[in-house]
Amino acid sequence: MNKILSIFSLFLWFASPLMAQPPKGMGSSDPEAKKILDAVSTKFKGYKTVQAKFTLKIENAAGKVLGTKNGSVFMKGTRYKINVSGQEIFSDGSNIWTYEKSSNEVTISKIDPSANAITPQKLFTNFYDKDFLYKLNGLVDMGGKKMQEIELTPIDKSKPFHKVLVYIDKSVINTTKIFEKTGNRYTYSVSGLKTDAAIADATFLFDVSKYPGVEVVDLR
Repeated sequence: MNKILSIFSLFLWFASPLMAQPPKGMGSSDPEAKKILDAVSTKFKGYKTVQAKFTLKIENAAGKVLGTKNGSVFMKGTRYKINVSGQEIFSDGSNIWTYEKSSNEVTISKIDPSANAITPQKLFTNFYDKDFLYKLNGLVDMGGKKMQEIELTPIDKSKPFHKVLVYIDKSVINTTKIFEKTGNRYTYSVSGLKTDAAIADATFLFDVSKYPGVEVVDLR
């Protein structure tokens, strides 16, 4: 793999048409897993704001690390900002600004309310409910902590991944592992979670004045 997958592309991976129920023959979800995932969703929705650091590690089928990205995310209501190596993504809930440092270029797009795109907020709430079948694998040791491992299988078989493992500690998603059909694995780990801290609304808007000479590509 020649380059690390962008964080925004990773979010779009999860987007799929809404399905009320899985196709015949796919089985059903584990009610015990649903209880845990629902508790995660309920807890997250109770936060006014969320700040966290994250690491995205990419490995091939043999376990060789192909690349790593570190970053941070800020969330408030439907708004978010993502800082990651060479890239910043802003959203005020209506628009998305994607800034690429290497080219000093920002692309602006309008959020389509009819699309089922996944935002950072949805990755912590009920993204699982209509897009996956899920089962509880039980307790596993993750970095010296006992966490619940839940396995998710996408209902939409055209997705580039065939399995997602979610590791939950005290009703908070700590780590997510995505298994691509090619054999590559993407591990998204969260640390330094901080909730209900004051975050200025301006955090979620791209301020052109702070990026001298930036080229603006407005696709709205």
